[in-house]
Amino acid sequence: MNTTPRRTFVVVLDSVGCGGAPDAEAFGDAGANTLGHIAQACAAGLAEEGRSGSLRLPHLDALGLGAAIRLASGAATPGLDATPKGLWGAATEISLGKDTPSGHWELAGLPVPWEWHYFPKTEPCFSPDLVAKVCAAAGTEGILGNRHASGTLIIEEEAEAHLRTGWPICYTSVDSVFQIAAHEERFGLDRLLALCEAVAPTLHAMKVGRVIARPFVGSDGNWTRTSNRRDFAITPPAPTMLDAAQEAGRKVHGIGKIGDIFSMKGIDTSAKGPDDMLMRHLADAVRDMPDGSLTFANFVEFDSIHGHRRDVSGYARHLEWFDAALPPILEVMRPGDLMIFTADHGNDPTWRGSDHTRERVPVLCAGMAGEAGLLAFADVGASVCAYLGLAPVGPGRSFL
Repeated sequence: MNTTPRRTFVVVLDSVGCGGAPDAEAFGDAGANTLGHIAQACAAGLAEEGRSGSLRLPHLDALGLGAAIRLASGAATPGLDATPKGLWGAATEISLGKDTPSGHWELAGLPVPWEWHYFPKTEPCFSPDLVAKVCAAAGTEGILGNRHASGTLIIEEEAEAHLRTGWPICYTSVDSVFQIAAHEERFGLDRLLALCEAVAPTLHAMKVGRVIARPFVGSDGNWTRTSNRRDFAITPPAPTMLDAAQEAGRKVHGIGKIGDIFSMKGIDTSAKGPDDMLMRHLADAVRDMPDGSLTFANFVEFDSIHGHRRDVSGYARHLEWFDAALPPILEVMRPGDLMIFTADHGNDPTWRGSDHTRERVPVLCAGMAGEAGLLAFADVGASVCAYLGLAPVGPGRSFL
């Protein structure tokens, strides 16, 4: 019997999909492949802003990244041809969405048991009743936006009117979200967060997955979103691996927006910040988290800064930054530690539009070796529970 103390770290590279989802066509995403297309663009000299040449991810590739892409989609992976030394595979989602809560909940063992509500691609796209509730909560006579939009673009388009009127900027996307942008200083961060919290129950009752506060600063056409974003997500309706760990008396730590995604259900402590700070938080967790603990992390900037903006060079740069930051963390893992790298959906920066793409995701495990094959998202949660000796949750099966 193995008595080595065990800890588990699940690290989500937000939107870092690898193509091949069998139902991609139903989402309009047949052929999308975030990692595959970035690797191919780099090799073709089409991602030369701030970097150059083939995509260089030696540490993730050594765990099996290139092999996982090829397994998931059959795509060519120039520059990613290492013989895997980790345990690797690719996972397929069954939840009826390609959004953040669906992906994370299912990774944690809970496929979403309903269809999310999506707003129509009309202008306006929100009902008069919903607008009235937002205005009442905000203390304003109206809202701005009221359409599908890119978060950065709509701020550029509506910020001056926002400062002039004081009305919040409300918008959505193809995901099940209701987003409210407001000037962090002129409108007020606390006021924005209170507004989102006040309207969240109404949106959640409609099965809208998240109400997202999007604070920004700036003036005279120079606008910048701040790191004080907050997601007000529907509380998971059934136990996840986080609940199983917490109920067993284990310490559960969330890094990034994990606490928001799970409404802190099953989570003891949380650390936030931009991705460079989150990498330090992950290093701290590897150093400090106690035996038997579970750490769940999300690195969002692949998605929020580069994927939605269709910035291939920026996405490649961020992947290379992430990979280069891993050795000091992997080198201090303890005997018995398991670190799983995966993703929650795709966001192919070479794809049309600006939204997430339905894809399989890589599953790479540091601390074990072998080929796991094609998996289900929920298998990640089942594997974590099995590894930590927790009560099983959800429909997944351990691949360990």
